[in-house]
Amino acid sequence: MRIALVFSLLMLLFSTSVHALTIAAASSLRQAMGDLEEAFLEQHPDTGIRVIFGSSGKLTAQITNGAPYDVFLSADTAYPERLVALGAAASEPAIYARGRLVLWYREPDRTNPELAGLLDQDIRRIAIAQPRHAPYGQAALEVLGSAGLWQAVKPKLVYGENVGQAAAMVASGAADAGLIAWSLTHSPELAGRSFALINEDLHSPLAMAMVITRQGADNPDARNFSNFLQTITAQDILQQYGFQAPTTD
Repeated sequence: MRIALVFSLLMLLFSTSVHALTIAAASSLRQAMGDLEEAFLEQHPDTGIRVIFGSSGKLTAQITNGAPYDVFLSADTAYPERLVALGAAASEPAIYARGRLVLWYREPDRTNPELAGLLDQDIRRIAIAQPRHAPYGQAALEVLGSAGLWQAVKPKLVYGENVGQAAAMVASGAADAGLIAWSLTHSPELAGRSFALINEDLHSPLAMAMVITRQGADNPDARNFSNFLQTITAQDILQQYGFQAPTTD
């Protein structure tokens, strides 16, 4: 009788097991991902989702080296295109959003929250993502160069491994200001601070693309999630967190 009961329980377990979906996501998506997961699971309740956050460059290197990720959500288009060129992607890159860069000061009610404020003597440390492998870090360098501030503020720069870490530096006080993802400023830790959205003419567009990896080629939920990100539901969520639509008029 006991053996029959165990067998029945095992059969029930296997019959109700969830599908596994592992997503590699750029750190700029950290705040939005929870709502995206919840909305996706309402449509696909039998899917179990695991999300790994990191810089787009580091995640690309991991995928190239065989990391078991099914979908890659990058903060740019270059890294997904690299995976395609290396034969590590099972789909062509699809742009799902556009990111915005923001200058965020730790101090609230700052009288000069614009870029020129970075020259102020009380701004001793400015956090940006590591530009070698983080698109937001590269965009931050472009902004400083375009604004003619690079040489003056270079000694003040401190680098986060990804844009999420750069934002954490501002939140914790390890940096006085940061050029970070607008999407990350929706956290309680960064609420009530002085900020200025960066003019997009000062840097290359932060078009964000996704690919299904070679690992996820046979996972139907990889395709389901890729399609979901292009729905009105997902786009509304992304825009609530400061992302822009993939295309603009």
